Amino acid sequence: MTDQEGVIQFQLSHLFTPPLSLGQLGELIAWRRILYQLQLIGEDPLRYAGYGFGNISQRIPQVPAITSRPFIITGTQTGGFSELAPEQFTTVTECFPEQNRVTSTGPIKPSSEAMTHATLYEVDSELRVVMHVHSPHIWRSAAQLGLPVTTAAAGCGTTAMADAVREVMTQPLTRALGLFVMGGHEDGVVSFARTADQAGVALISVLARAYQVC
Repeated sequence: MTDQEGVIQFQLSHLFTPPLSLGQLGELIAWRRILYQLQLIGEDPLRYAGYGFGNISQRIPQVPAITSRPFIITGTQTGGFSELAPEQFTTVTECFPEQNRVTSTGPIKPSSEAMTHATLYEVDSELRVVMHVHSPHIWRSAAQLGLPVTTAAAGCGTTAMADAVREVMTQPLTRALGLFVMGGHEDGVVSFARTADQAGVALISVLARAYQVC
């Protein structure tokens, strides 16, 4: 691997606050459970030095007075939980990739991939959901399937990955698929869409294709 899975690489300013309400998290909790059951999110002592992997986020509807794009995301090292509660979600309030800096509030610190999620929301203001999973099948079949891939020089949770995400998002194929593979992040795959259903279906569809060629 070219990165250290599960370890926050950016400068984080986090304010511990009470959890969000269950009503705000229902869709995320449901899809996160599906991704866990598909082993696209999880924790395995034989993979990635035992660190948890995978995360999911949802952008908070824009408030006119707020210029940033805050979003809810699963907390750091929550991959081992089969189901998440509100205590395992947090809110990224601001992200400055050029400064390698993230600010957040909630009962837990955000996922180490928060900067990747933030970059996607910055690049496309229409996106509402981002899913970052680990799929050896998709990752190893990327070339055969003709999937867009970020540069292998960019590790997870870094400013280099933020730049790589901006670059891969300029490709029409990336936008058409709603998905790309993280070349410098072992098994890393990201799907994105205006709804959780669209992001989830895009991911599962490519997974089915990967199963056919593996």
